[in-house]
Amino acid sequence: MDFGHSTRNTVAMMGVEALIKELARLLEGKKCLIVLDDLSSRAEWDHIIHSFPKLDRSCCILVTTREESIAKHCSKDEENIYKLKVLEYKDAQDLFARKVFKEANDLDKHPELIEEEKIILKKCNGLPLAIVTIGGFLANQPKVAVEWRKLNEHISAELEMNPELEAIKTILGKSYDGLPYHLKSCFLYMSIFPEDHKVSRRRLIRRWSAEGYSMEIRDKSPEEVADRYFMELIERSMILPSQLSVNSRKGIDSCQVHDLMREIGISKSIEENLVFRMEEGCSSNTSGIIRHLVISTNWEGDKREFESVVDLSRIHSLTVFGKWRPFFISDKMRFLHVLDLEGTSRLANYHLEHIGRLRHLRYLSLRGCNDIFHLPDSIGNLTQRQTLDLAGISIWKLPKTITKLRKLQYLRVWGLRDEDDEDPYKHMTERLPKVFKNNSCILTLFLLGFCVACCAPHIIKVEDDLDAVMNRRDVCMCFCCLQLPALMSRQVPTQMPRGIRKLKSLRTLGIVNIGVHKAILRDLKMLAQLRKLAVAGINKVNGQEFCSVLANLSCLESLLVQSRGLPGLHGCLDGLTSAPNNLQSLKLYGNLVELPGWVGGLQNLVKFTLRSSRIPEHKTALHVLGKLQNLVSLPLWPKSLQGEDLRLTFHPEAFPSLMVLELNDIVGLKSVEFEDRAMLQLERLDFRGSFEEANTGLFSGLPLLPSLKVFRSTIAPKPQGICAEQKNLQGRLHGRPAGPACQESKWTRFEEVVRCCRVSRRSCQVEVKCSVQ
Repeated sequence: MDFGHSTRNTVAMMGVEALIKELARLLEGKKCLIVLDDLSSRAEWDHIIHSFPKLDRSCCILVTTREESIAKHCSKDEENIYKLKVLEYKDAQDLFARKVFKEANDLDKHPELIEEEKIILKKCNGLPLAIVTIGGFLANQPKVAVEWRKLNEHISAELEMNPELEAIKTILGKSYDGLPYHLKSCFLYMSIFPEDHKVSRRRLIRRWSAEGYSMEIRDKSPEEVADRYFMELIERSMILPSQLSVNSRKGIDSCQVHDLMREIGISKSIEENLVFRMEEGCSSNTSGIIRHLVISTNWEGDKREFESVVDLSRIHSLTVFGKWRPFFISDKMRFLHVLDLEGTSRLANYHLEHIGRLRHLRYLSLRGCNDIFHLPDSIGNLTQRQTLDLAGISIWKLPKTITKLRKLQYLRVWGLRDEDDEDPYKHMTERLPKVFKNNSCILTLFLLGFCVACCAPHIIKVEDDLDAVMNRRDVCMCFCCLQLPALMSRQVPTQMPRGIRKLKSLRTLGIVNIGVHKAILRDLKMLAQLRKLAVAGINKVNGQEFCSVLANLSCLESLLVQSRGLPGLHGCLDGLTSAPNNLQSLKLYGNLVELPGWVGGLQNLVKFTLRSSRIPEHKTALHVLGKLQNLVSLPLWPKSLQGEDLRLTFHPEAFPSLMVLELNDIVGLKSVEFEDRAMLQLERLDFRGSFEEANTGLFSGLPLLPSLKVFRSTIAPKPQGICAEQKNLQGRLHGRPAGPACQESKWTRFEEVVRCCRVSRRSCQVEVKCSVQ
């Protein structure tokens, strides 16, 4: 900037008021572009903007910042905010090649470097600073694969010691240094998870809460505070949203860390003795107290090494990836708060016999541990427990001692099967002759299989693990605690013990089988703090009492109700005059015939899902749902609507906030029409169906959807019809016949992504997936 007669030294000696007057003099009557680079706080913006004189309309202020919240503070108009994206892979590849070889296509002359280049670009993840810096360093190195491989294998050490890569560490490190203390701990915690691992939002916030990283603040629970920390790290780009899900009312289901940011996080966590990863080639010498121990998939050490590397009496969390070993749980772990065994293989029931000794345990996840059928009574000793995640495992009944866990906030058991409207054992008997399909014959076959398994348990291989076999104890536990009770009652959801009313802190509970005994409904009525509830087994006998329970749960935000077969949910939910006011997510799985009257009053509803509801009067149902002002997501799953000639028409002004619409295997669907000014906010449209449905010009009015960004179609086609359907969908999105030629696929799956189709001057991605069945 030209300061006229003032020299730089003079300016440097000016006071604040004098500088403000000098700036006003220089800007008076001039057009200018003012750049404020790397703004770090809202207070900084407020101080600067108030110091500026009144600017002419032709002047422009450009602000760069690392935090989305600061950008929103600087401009209330969302159109003025631009979030920079990382480079697409092709652009990143060209930039890297130009820095290394001075020419974009010179890498073709070095085919041996291509695989290493892919690894480097994956670590850079489209970040220009990293690409330019690493490319500049490699430009001065021999162009041989071994040199590039060394960099990939020792990137952490290179960032620490190599002065040519110091810029990456400095810039990215500044992002970490700018975090408040509570977010630094949350970020370093991410180094627990493997590279490229997608960490679910649910898993993170409950672990942070159990570790004490978030505390109750006024009327917000520790879990709600932890969820806010999660979003702050997203907004600061410290963690990246890896899945924007249509299945979650919160939008972001999971996250991961940029590879280079993860390397910085690992380095910092090692400095602070926060996380130690037991993996192939890890150091056997640790100094200081380690708080979080991680067992990686490639660690093959023994018990002696396990107990000698780390002081087990001081660790707060144990996370296991891969195969379980019996010595992983030790009596020395007196202060263990988190035991995360999600997805661990080879974990059997008897490995948990002494888990009751971990009296400080607050978080236990056995999610996806397929070989667990039974929990020991000693689990009632874990009185500090906040989270018990048993989703996806086959436990028939929880122990009675679970009612002692008075601090329990999250209890998730058994996942829903896709065949929610079917007999859960139908798929096991469908190939049997008709004469054998009665209960007596099926029970006899089960008993025969049980006897064979007990006599020769070694013939039963553990799923996904050919080296592991079941013993007689496993066979007996599986049969007595799971298969036999489930076969006799034909009920799938886990049974809750009587007395769960004592768990006053519960916020999430499901899936509860309320068809077993009436006492469970009386217990549910007493859980006034419930935010999320999933139930099964509802029928006309208990339906009225269940409606009475719902009326009493005023804090409820998410509700799932499931009933198999006929009559299913029909008439079971009509006894509720008005649903909880805070209800944001509602899922109804089962024969419904018509929507309950109270659904039209759910003005806070964000997501509504139907499956197997068999609603014949779809026009009436869509009319009711179209008036819900805050409805954002509407998944319509198999059998949700019923009819041989279903024609869906979405009228103007209906569904004013809807952003996601799913039409999944709806039999009899003949047409979907979007009229002008219908669904103005719709960004994503998902369709799954047969080729015959899609090829009849199923969709009309697609060009009238101004906000549409993604149209995803999964089709089971006739092979020769793949190309025609792809062109058909593109043509309807363009509003004119479509063009690019398509080659016939030689594979059993065909996937073609067509990018940047223009719809009302908005960019729309069309994804056509065709499965040859």
